[in-house]
Amino acid sequence: MSGCDLPVGTCPEMCPAAERARREKECRLHRFEVAPGSCGERPLADPQRAVKEYSRPAAGQARPPPSQLRPPSVLLATVRYLAGEVAERTDASRAEVATFIADRLRAVRLDLAMQRAGDSEAAMVLEAALAVLLSVVARLGPDAARGLADPVLLQAQVQEGFGSLRRCYARGARPHPRQAAFQSLFLLYNLGSVEALHEILQLPAALRSCPALRTALAVDAAFREGNTARLFRLLRTLPYLQSCAVQCHVGHARRRALARLARALSTPKGQMLPLGFMVHLLALDGPEEARDLCQAHGLPLDGQERIVFLRGRYTEEGLPPAGTCKVLVGSKLGGRTLEDVMMAEEEDEVGDRSKSRA
Repeated sequence: MSGCDLPVGTCPEMCPAAERARREKECRLHRFEVAPGSCGERPLADPQRAVKEYSRPAAGQARPPPSQLRPPSVLLATVRYLAGEVAERTDASRAEVATFIADRLRAVRLDLAMQRAGDSEAAMVLEAALAVLLSVVARLGPDAARGLADPVLLQAQVQEGFGSLRRCYARGARPHPRQAAFQSLFLLYNLGSVEALHEILQLPAALRSCPALRTALAVDAAFREGNTARLFRLLRTLPYLQSCAVQCHVGHARRRALARLARALSTPKGQMLPLGFMVHLLALDGPEEARDLCQAHGLPLDGQERIVFLRGRYTEEGLPPAGTCKVLVGSKLGGRTLEDVMMAEEEDEVGDRSKSRA
């Protein structure tokens, strides 16, 4: 079906009434969607909290009517609700929050794909959805694999979000206002990928010259070259969303840096390095995290303040420790909510473009 034949959504709510009633009957409401004070075997949905869940379209199934599809304005309001209300919940684990939000954002992308929408308004929805997803995934921390969240599925959802957004950009006759920022997020999330770098280098020169993409390209180059000092110096300067995107590579970058130090410094008797140097070089959250990193790779400590590089002691087992990344990611929130950050960084991007033109 061509874009001209697609309907325009007319559902005014975050979850169509028919779906709310069906899920109430089937007892499939998430606890985030239940009306306050409603309990028992069949709780009631709160129309202000219920959000349409993802349902894979079956082969041969008729397309949903416009009344079951939310228009872009409602989709954007839904994403903002997820960012402002659900993402900030303190009565649930971050894994539960991330899993709920990822599913509802997948439904947002599906609603958008099944209706006729302008490229500009579609880009706004997809950008907001991707920003929220990147943030909640980054907040999971190192213990996510043992929680309710599936890291592999969440990673696939992020890549799906990038795919939808970049296809939207490709359809546009001119660059979208935040395209440079989100193309930079794509490169940072796929740091070290030849395919991702190739796609970025195919963008128009004017877009590649924007500050966000120049910085992302510099980070990618430092990562490929193994320039640890430059890489972590750049990572310290990234805004919050860019830091969320690159967080999944921090553990690997630290492991590679530690391996190079071990090859260069290890001797039969052992050479020592101050723990504080490691904290600064790798932008760790403190001496305790530095000690944990060294011990995870078989490197002994001399007391509490020095690492001993003994030949043959460095080892790598399993995935590198992810760390909490408070310095590189969490501290950049500065007490703001996710919705605050999204709005502030949009304004920053507009300012950067104005300066570039000047």
